[in-house]
Amino acid sequence: MQRIMVKSKILLISDMCGYGKVAAACQMPIFSYMGHDVFNLPTMLISNTFPYGKFAILESTDYICEATKKWNELGFRFDAIVTGFLASERQAQIVARYCREQAANGTRIYVDPVMGDYGKLYAGADERTIRCMREMLMVAHLCVPNYTEACLLTDVEYRPEGITWSEAKGLINKIRRIGAMSVLITSCIVDGRHAVVGYNHFTAEYLCLPYEVVNTPSQTGEGGGEASPVQFPGTGDIFSSIIVGRLQDGDTLEHATQTSMDILRHWIDLNKDNEDKNRGIPVERHLSDLK
Repeated sequence: MQRIMVKSKILLISDMCGYGKVAAACQMPIFSYMGHDVFNLPTMLISNTFPYGKFAILESTDYICEATKKWNELGFRFDAIVTGFLASERQAQIVARYCREQAANGTRIYVDPVMGDYGKLYAGADERTIRCMREMLMVAHLCVPNYTEACLLTDVEYRPEGITWSEAKGLINKIRRIGAMSVLITSCIVDGRHAVVGYNHFTAEYLCLPYEVVNTPSQTGEGGGEASPVQFPGTGDIFSSIIVGRLQDGDTLEHATQTSMDILRHWIDLNKDNEDKNRGIPVERHLSDLK
């Protein structure tokens, strides 16, 4: 019998959604399919994705505190830790401390500062959430905010029309000054083009990777009206998970990012006609694309 080789032990510290493929619900299948051994520490339980407008939340800070204590007593170690939505400042402090302890033993820390999009905070997030995520950036080997989150973290004005490449590099540098080593900012419009921008601290190089959004015709007006971008919750979780999985396999940041962009765009295109987009992308149907 052939032995199955596990690539990396990855701990996912994020929320668990009961109805909808976001956060841990979509990240765990991706990491597992890529051959990594994935573990989880839920920051909260959420009944369903936020776009439905109504949801129930159960925070798990006390559980995280006790779980990490027991894991330390048992000597559990991870090759990488991936963090997502955090429920409170106290929770962020506990998670940041645990990440710092693990990083001292060689663990790589990947932070997705989940807070908002399109210039606004998500429902349930506030100024305390911003402080939480700044705490996490101080321990991040790589952070992956979207443009909205990057602006919130740095107190920079959100500009829906976009920014210049020079301004993008300035925003990246502000995030690096908070503490993150490498940075990727998604959902930017840079010099008139949609792009992912970032900085690779291993090579000391900036990167700007343009992409085309997937549009769907409007259902109003004669002739279908103007096209609008297809939107799914959880696309940021998919994007960062593929990148982390590939980085743990030894890929470069730029190639891992471009690969993730290509796969995600393909998955959005395949699912653009789904009736209920609030459920997110059914990732299990498409995992073979990760090969």
